Amino acid sequence: MTPPPARTPHQRKHDTLHRLEHDVDAWIATADPGTGEPYMVPLSFLWEGDTLLLATAAASPTAANLQKSGKARLGLGLTRDVVLIEGSVETLRADEIPPQLGDAFAVKTGFDPRELSSPYLYFRVRPQRIQAWREVNELQGRDLMTSGRWHVE
Repeated sequence: MTPPPARTPHQRKHDTLHRLEHDVDAWIATADPGTGEPYMVPLSFLWEGDTLLLATAAASPTAANLQKSGKARLGLGLTRDVVLIEGSVETLRADEIPPQLGDAFAVKTGFDPRELSSPYLYFRVRPQRIQAWREVNELQGRDLMTSGRWHVE
């Protein structure tokens, strides 16, 4: 089977931003900085225009890893239409989230961590590297962002 033609860098960025704005869930990969033990879970997110906002139980391995390492890797989409994001992480308590941002997160994701009885933390992921590709013909040029800067305007 012949893959579809490779997208231009502009089209890849457009498709990536569309996915960030419309997808609800991503796979979040973290690692314990002490042991290197990997951990991956699906979490819902809100794209804030230049960062992703996530929330997870404060007592979870993901929360512990994000707080300790300050780094995460996220995967969106299918294996033949994937966006991978590596980013730095900022931890926020629920009372540090402006009400309108908490409301936007709740509407997009379908749940409101502020209303849960167990404590949740929010995590803001600032992308440092974004890659996107569909088929082997898009592997070259898959880096859309490095060092926090888009390669395409």
